[in-house]
Amino acid sequence: MLHIEPEKRKDAAARMALLNEADVVFLCLPDAASKEDVSMVSNPNTKVIDASTAFRTHPEWTYGLPELHKKQRKQIQHSSRVAVPGCHATGYILAIQPLVAEGIIAKDYPASCYSLTGYSGGGKKLIAEYKNSGQEQLSAPRPYALHLNHKHLPEMKFYSGLDAAPIFKPIVGNYYQGDAVTFPLSPRMFTKKATAKDIQELLAHEEGVLLVSRFDNLGKGASGAAIQNMNLMLGFDEGTGLE
Repeated sequence: MLHIEPEKRKDAAARMALLNEADVVFLCLPDAASKEDVSMVSNPNTKVIDASTAFRTHPEWTYGLPELHKKQRKQIQHSSRVAVPGCHATGYILAIQPLVAEGIIAKDYPASCYSLTGYSGGGKKLIAEYKNSGQEQLSAPRPYALHLNHKHLPEMKFYSGLDAAPIFKPIVGNYYQGDAVTFPLSPRMFTKKATAKDIQELLAHEEGVLLVSRFDNLGKGASGAAIQNMNLMLGFDEGTGLE
């Protein structure tokens, strides 16, 4: 593992030297800082795994969601630039994309989605707010991104197979970790007749359909997904270090 002296963290030359010396680089930075660091990498053998939103829909980067489709895992294995998916996006895409691929719902389906998440997904500032503030209003779930412009929307549209991003409403709860990404579906809007028996491998429904993706956002969120992708890129078992 390579280290940089604290006083040199803003020294571009020092950062560049370490970036190009590393076999694998994990970037956990704001978008602008990630783009700056990536631009410094000239060593063709350096593999970069980025956790920001900067490269998730970039054509020269591989989306780090091995379960997306049959070819995705192999693409990650052979890639030197992998973008780690957002936690909300992971739950949404893995449930919606198979329905689009199987022709159950049309590409112009008007999807909506809400996601309940633990506060660890908001990073250091939000974690500190929940742990230290003692504010009574934090005890109840709080909707956020009320302008409907959440940063995960581009990848949710790009990889779901739908023509548009969903109307997306994230909610942060007073617990540390875990996501429940939920989206209702209307069978009357399916592109072909599908009974519960017909689509039980993909869905289970009565009069309506409610999909819920439940997962640990620290396990299948940015940190765990980054390790999974590193394992694939280096030829290890993808579950190494994630037990």
